[in-house]
Amino acid sequence: MALRFYNTLSGQKEKFEPVEDGVAKIYLCGPTVYDYLHIGNFRGPITFNLLRNWLEFSGYKVDFIYNYTDVDDKIIKRAQEENVEAVKISEKYIEEFEKDFNRLGLKKHEHNPKVTEYMPQIIQFVADLVEKKKAYVVDGEVFYSIDSFPGYGKLSKKNLDELEAGNRVEVDERKKNPFDFVLWKPSKENEPSWISPWGAGRPGWHIECSAMIQSIFGKKTFDIHGGGIDLIFPHHENEIAQGEGRIGQTYCKYWIHNNFINLSNQKMSKSLGNVVKARDFMNEYHPEVLKYLFLSAHYRSMLSVDKEKINQVIVALQRIYSALELAHDVVEKVAEKNEPEAGFKKVLDGLSNKIKKALDDDLNSAEFISLVFEAVRAYNALGFKNKKWNAVHAGNSQAFLNWMKVYGQMSALFQEKPKEMLNQLQEILIRERKIDVLEVEKLLKLRNQARDEKNWKEADKFRDELLDMGVEVHDGSERGWTVKV
Repeated sequence: MALRFYNTLSGQKEKFEPVEDGVAKIYLCGPTVYDYLHIGNFRGPITFNLLRNWLEFSGYKVDFIYNYTDVDDKIIKRAQEENVEAVKISEKYIEEFEKDFNRLGLKKHEHNPKVTEYMPQIIQFVADLVEKKKAYVVDGEVFYSIDSFPGYGKLSKKNLDELEAGNRVEVDERKKNPFDFVLWKPSKENEPSWISPWGAGRPGWHIECSAMIQSIFGKKTFDIHGGGIDLIFPHHENEIAQGEGRIGQTYCKYWIHNNFINLSNQKMSKSLGNVVKARDFMNEYHPEVLKYLFLSAHYRSMLSVDKEKINQVIVALQRIYSALELAHDVVEKVAEKNEPEAGFKKVLDGLSNKIKKALDDDLNSAEFISLVFEAVRAYNALGFKNKKWNAVHAGNSQAFLNWMKVYGQMSALFQEKPKEMLNQLQEILIRERKIDVLEVEKLLKLRNQARDEKNWKEADKFRDELLDMGVEVHDGSERGWTVKV
């Protein structure tokens, strides 16, 4: 199967055929840096990290832009509240975002432009639109004339004639059309401003992305533009209008949009008080949990995050990392290694083929995750009881580790040290299930005493009490306990 993506522009899956053979140019709308980002803001970076890695795995050279919007009303408002310059706010939260991004272990982008670094290019872009009669100036403010662009609405499929302008957009009598949008606006007192042909001011939001794209990729069609579905209208619709209005050709070939994140089937919003910052989530759980959670659902599906879903992810990660720990243990302790068994190698090769089919088909990460789980089940089924391992076990284990490394690097998952990761997951489950560790240790001590005295009935009683608490007891050389999964 050829690589295909669902293109919001056409409303269907399309074969990926980049403008330049062998090269994929991607732009993903980045954050407005005025606060710590919530978990939903990271669905795009995590999804598109897999996308760019899969493109590279498939033989493409990727050129990826992920921008920072560092001048915006929200940044200015925050700066005024804290009585500092706006640049102090944007610099602080770019730094904080990058800390969160790095914790996720995602691949760095080729370009991370800031809007403020591209003011000359933005001003030139607006001037080009005015010269081409695509935009007009009123009182130092520049508006894009959507009547000059017959294709307006082709991305969002909105028919503007059917919208009530007064309910949908802010009515400005100076506009030729109520849906005309701002390209440049005068700055108010104590706001950041730049000198332009229309007076001191700053850009409108929509022009910023287009200017950075055409400054870096050139004034020509590029391949993939990504973002959340909330950006389709008006932001991406306006990008198309101004981008094509300037260059007179297709702005972008493929538009890829990820869906929302809900919390317990409710939309995250400040009014509901249910906004979860990504940093808080990673501190409470682990970056691995957030990545697995997002990739276990298709990027175009709505994902509802709740305690039950998070618990399922933790249990799944436990099983995967337990298999990785076992494989590492076998490889380290068996000096001689055979080639993997033909049957097991065939299973891994078959799963690789299925992964290719899944990711080629509109980046089906949910299927990808399920296939990784199949590999874990196949490895566990090989038989490693009683630690009587041989060269065949070692060969199979090495093959499993090599296979997991390929797909772990691709998804930014499964690269933690297994023992450390399992300990962290245990700690999370203990906290989430409110297990009294002191009581567990007390019952475990009593059980061990009963076993030492060969009082098996008493020992079984304590084991059952521990099971009722959600604790599984391990005997033999690994004497201890874990949270039951």
